[in-house]
Amino acid sequence: MRPRLIVLLTVALLLTACLQNPLAVSGMSAEIGARGPEFTLEQLGGNAISLSALQGQVVLINYWATWCGPCRLEMPIIQARYNDGGFAVLAVNFDESAERVQRFVDELGLDFPVLLDPGGRVQELYRVRGYPTSYFLDSEGIIRFIHIGEMSATDLDRYLTQLEINS
Repeated sequence: MRPRLIVLLTVALLLTACLQNPLAVSGMSAEIGARGPEFTLEQLGGNAISLSALQGQVVLINYWATWCGPCRLEMPIIQARYNDGGFAVLAVNFDESAERVQRFVDELGLDFPVLLDPGGRVQELYRVRGYPTSYFLDSEGIIRFIHIGEMSATDLDRYLTQLEINS
């Protein structure tokens, strides 16, 4: 009788842990080699965009904030490479107002999709712990690289070159 009680308690504890971590329940994980967890967010201007809408493309998901100095430095690098084509960018802003984000975007002349993440729900899904953080997904939607901190043009080109060769 005692071993059965231990098993039941163990199962109860595991279920409780899974319920507290939605990634564990869904099987989704924001780790290298896993499919990028699906999300839909509103862009500046109001149109929604989903990660799944970019299936078949190499995707850079960049998590950033207007107050982040390294984010400000890498955004023009991302924009310059984005202008060359060959990949999609989803720039997911830290939980800031649309007005503040729009001023930042206008100041830097960004024209890739900038998404608003009220409450940081998607950033939590991707386990973002600092800014900037970038996830590189191959054309199948698999996370191939995670870069934490400011990216240089060399870093960005290296990731994209590897993805284009392997995709």
